Amino acid sequence: MSFSIVVDHVSFGWPDGTKVLDRLDAAFPAGRTGLIGVNGSGKSTLLKVIAGELAPGSGSVSVTGEVGYLPQNVPLEGGRTVSDLLEISGKRAALHAIEGGDVAEEHFTALGDDWDVEERARAELDRLGLDHVGLDRTVATLSGGEAVMVALAAQLLKRPGVLLLDEPTNNLDLDARRRLYAAVAAWPGVLVVVSHDRALLDLVDQIADLRDGAVHLYGGNLADYEERLAAEQEAAERTVRTAEGEVRRQQRELIEARTKLDRRRRNARKAFENKKVPKIVANGLKMKAQVSAGKHRALHQERLEEARERLTEAELAVRDDAEIRVELPGTAVPAGRTLLTLPLDPPPGRPDEVAEVADGERVKVLDRLVVRGPERIALLGPNGSGKTTLLRRIVEHGAHVPVRYLPQRLDVLDDALSVVDNVRAVAPSASVNDVRARLARFLFRGERADQPVGTLSGGERFRATLAALLSADPPPQLLLLDEPTNNLDMSSVRQLSQALAAYRGALVVASHDLPFLETLGITRWLRQDRDAGLAES
Repeated sequence: MSFSIVVDHVSFGWPDGTKVLDRLDAAFPAGRTGLIGVNGSGKSTLLKVIAGELAPGSGSVSVTGEVGYLPQNVPLEGGRTVSDLLEISGKRAALHAIEGGDVAEEHFTALGDDWDVEERARAELDRLGLDHVGLDRTVATLSGGEAVMVALAAQLLKRPGVLLLDEPTNNLDLDARRRLYAAVAAWPGVLVVVSHDRALLDLVDQIADLRDGAVHLYGGNLADYEERLAAEQEAAERTVRTAEGEVRRQQRELIEARTKLDRRRRNARKAFENKKVPKIVANGLKMKAQVSAGKHRALHQERLEEARERLTEAELAVRDDAEIRVELPGTAVPAGRTLLTLPLDPPPGRPDEVAEVADGERVKVLDRLVVRGPERIALLGPNGSGKTTLLRRIVEHGAHVPVRYLPQRLDVLDDALSVVDNVRAVAPSASVNDVRARLARFLFRGERADQPVGTLSGGERFRATLAALLSADPPPQLLLLDEPTNNLDMSSVRQLSQALAAYRGALVVASHDLPFLETLGITRWLRQDRDAGLAES
């Protein structure tokens, strides 16, 4: 098998000494590869190293062909435009200058043969469902999902030989996901995608599992990988049971051997005391017994140690992934108590109380959002419809009870501070030991709790943000969550679902992850639409 990407003994660590990759070897073949692993295993760092975004401390990376890279968080700051994100602003400027009569050589050099650059860019945006997004629109006005799709359009325009995607379905609505799946399925070159999206991972040709500092390659998609992994784990568990039985058997034999030797020493001593054998003979028997006892003891001890080593090796083959233990504040909200009343502006030209949305569904348009305890509200809607804006309005407007907001971009923590110090900033009355105990439930133990937030992976950053949110004083009675399953591995999503299902406060959750929403016991389904505003379906 020929490999398009070869990672040779690559190590990478952050300036504070936190090691992420340690002498990692990996090779990715042609076709589509899904790179998976638990949060914090180094997936995003590995992609950045391959893309040249990060320089390894040691080792080397070899890539066949030009590399395109779609990061987990597309930068939205500054005055950049969609054209800038597509990396065509220079060519557009040259084209417009030529069309305006400026025939300077530099414009023709900048444009090259790409005379249809705007038409091609427009076609890619339209293909990805972004027909409403203009080339001169500022990136800061895009939703998280729209920004991801524009960044994907940029890669489709460049057509690199190797494309790296980091959690590309984060923030995407269902229509955008379907378009992304189609683009991935049709990709003709090499593709490596980091994702927890099952539908996306079922489109790949192989799975690369980054675990315990090593990459293991499995042929087939996610379903094939899980089937093979289940068989491996079943075999590993059988091996553990066999090894445990061998340890017990060796322990019994060691005890039996010691018992026999002790009995022989007692008999020899009794024979001497009863004058049945001369002293010189007794001493010889004693010496022989001691030598024999030592040999037997060493033999059985060696066999026991070997059995224990085999057991340890067998146990290491059985996976035992750590999972977060989310414990939400136990603040009960009385049923029916009004927690929030937010007046809503009617959408321009649509004062109707009933509107028809894109899929033909008739919905009741709301002129205000009222949240009562302990409601569980799901907020749906396409990318760019204003879900995040609505959640921010709730925070700015204020509620009658303590409110906490988990933003989509996880940008509420101070990157320069440690995880511990970020939590202490929102819970000043809590002791350091109490804060560390809380963080341990989110898998930040010991030195990991002292890491600067700026060095965390996407999943780790989510855990740190959630820990800070839930540790805040006073604890929240109304939780606002914006795409909370972004960046989480599957086990963490399950843990979060279980915790939120047990939460006794009110929830407003914006998400495109319908299976996740269905686990929360949603009591109201609201839809934010570009034309109809906020409606109850």
